[in-house]
Amino acid sequence: MIDDQPGGPIRWRMHLPAPPERVFRALDTGEGRAAFWAESAEESGDGIHFHFIDGSRHVSRVVERDAPRRWVIEYFCGVAAFELAPDGAGGTDLLLMHTGVPGDEWHDVHAGWLNVLFPLKAWLAHGVDLRNHDPARTWEQGYADQ
Repeated sequence: MIDDQPGGPIRWRMHLPAPPERVFRALDTGEGRAAFWAESAEESGDGIHFHFIDGSRHVSRVVERDAPRRWVIEYFCGVAAFELAPDGAGGTDLLLMHTGVPGDEWHDVHAGWLNVLFPLKAWLAHGVDLRNHDPARTWEQGYADQ
């Protein structure tokens, strides 16, 4: 958000044209996460196994599930919390807060969350996958649509 500072929490707000229950399912299921976030992201006993188009992998532990209001995971260099609130008209106001991001990674992580949130919105609103799914065109090569 406007007053976020490197080394501090990363915060993004987004309005989603889907009820909190549907947004929560997108975050909390392997099928949902694969539709907008990672090539696959199935959960097993030790956590969520994220597999990304560039070949990288990460295991995240779910810290909290409070359907349909709050979903929190350990994600790379910190803790990412998704707060979901009904907007009063059938949609959801989402607040993402990522804490614990090191200062030298802060700018990249801050921008990177938009590469998760906008595909989430496109998938929920229109059933569209914005990602390019091309291992030669990744975030590291400067592509925002990995």
